[in-house]
Amino acid sequence: MLFLTCFVCFVACKNSNKTDEAFAVSKPEIQIDLQKQINDCEKQLEIAVPKLTDLTKHPRLIETDETEWKQVGNHKLIWTSGFYPGVLWYTYDVTGNKRWKDEAIKRTEVFEDFKNITEHHDIGFMMFPAYGLGYEIGGKKEYKDILLTSAASLASRFNPNVGTIKSWSNKMHPRWQQHITIIDNMLNLELLFWAAKHGGDKKFYDIAVKHAETTMKNHFRDDLTSWHVLEYDSVTGKVLNRHTKQGYADNSRWSRGQAWGVYGYTMVYKETKDKKFLDFAQKITDAYLDLLPEDMVPAWDFDVQDDPKEEKDASAAAIVASALLDLSTLVEDEADQMRYYNAAIKMLKSLGSENYSGVGKADSFLLHSTGAKSLGHEIDVALIYADYYYIEALSRLKKLKTNNKL
Repeated sequence: MLFLTCFVCFVACKNSNKTDEAFAVSKPEIQIDLQKQINDCEKQLEIAVPKLTDLTKHPRLIETDETEWKQVGNHKLIWTSGFYPGVLWYTYDVTGNKRWKDEAIKRTEVFEDFKNITEHHDIGFMMFPAYGLGYEIGGKKEYKDILLTSAASLASRFNPNVGTIKSWSNKMHPRWQQHITIIDNMLNLELLFWAAKHGGDKKFYDIAVKHAETTMKNHFRDDLTSWHVLEYDSVTGKVLNRHTKQGYADNSRWSRGQAWGVYGYTMVYKETKDKKFLDFAQKITDAYLDLLPEDMVPAWDFDVQDDPKEEKDASAAAIVASALLDLSTLVEDEADQMRYYNAAIKMLKSLGSENYSGVGKADSFLLHSTGAKSLGHEIDVALIYADYYYIEALSRLKKLKTNNKL
């Protein structure tokens, strides 16, 4: 009897310890003032929007030591046009302020004709943050046909001999003579997945999956970092060259390129539920996290990160922070859930800090992004897509908290 009593006490104590351990793992380690960071974004828009009145242009960057957005034309070859309306849609999402919905509609509907773009892959970047979020967040169901047409335009660039969507035109990028695919293209797959779920051709889904599989096979090194640009033989599908356009060197680890991969494969798993994509998303995410400096914001290329004079890229941090919040809800292991969640929170805390926030300094949400240092432009600036992925991350975090998943 004494032995039985002791055994029961031992088991109860052991189970209690297990419960405590589980609670310790599931309890978020790091907290941020989410509402303050959302409020900061809204205040920045209140300053910027009255200045952005030309509907034929969109804000692209704020130059170093300047305070106001440099606007560029809404041209079919300018890939960033969708991010500003996307910022407005997400701000409406997190604040409920109808002013931002009205502004988002106005800024979205000026480039409907872009649905027919077939000259490059960036139609996904251009149309989904604007029309996709307008459909999902703004309830603008009339945007459906525009999105389906956009998906068909993107799908037209798929080469079955290669197994990927052709990213750039050879005329605009003459260094490469055949089929070009860049890691950024992973983000455009979201448009195809959405279209396949909303009445579009089933081939949209198949093309997106095949592109992800081919990129997973060819675009990554043994250390799970990514090249930027691959050139394929258009007929045989053979890889001809592995290069970079925006990184430090062909063999270097361009930080935003790694970020596109993390976000892209997290999204592909979310859409397909194919475990091979989850496994790969985790592997490349872990490789990315291992390379980060203490403040969680990488230099523009990881291979120059040891030089403190090299510029940062807050856009890469914003992209990965948003992806990690999704990934934290997709993985099954509780320790991984919290590891990815806490990494995202660290990134957002850093981005919202005095070191990277545009508050009181410029009209943007974030500062210190680098678009293409190797090309000599957009160096240590504010970038509209950095703001887009930052507000997307804040929106995702708010939903997690609202749904009591934290």
